Amino acid sequence: MLRIYSVALEMLADVAGVFDVFGRYDKDLVRQLRRASMSVVLNISEAGAVRDGRRRARHGDALGSALETRACVEAAVAIGYLDAVPEAMRAKLMHIIRVLYKLV
Repeated sequence: MLRIYSVALEMLADVAGVFDVFGRYDKDLVRQLRRASMSVVLNISEAGAVRDGRRRARHGDALGSALETRACVEAAVAIGYLDAVPEAMRAKLMHIIRVLYKLV
């Protein structure tokens, strides 16, 4: 399995830490953030079990979900639910996005 999987798990833990911060304001955004961030981890894992074009497709799905995760958190900042995207979370998301982009 790719090393990026462990980074994705760390990112998921970081993201889970903000669910309660703005969940009281926008439960729909939290649900979307939860689904997207979980999808990153799950699709990276699934890619390890398939071959050829399906592997690339799973990496593409993980990339899309990573971009969606970043957008959810940035949207939460833009509308005032969060003061800023925590730097550790941002760094992990950007690392995941870069790696997955190369794989796709």
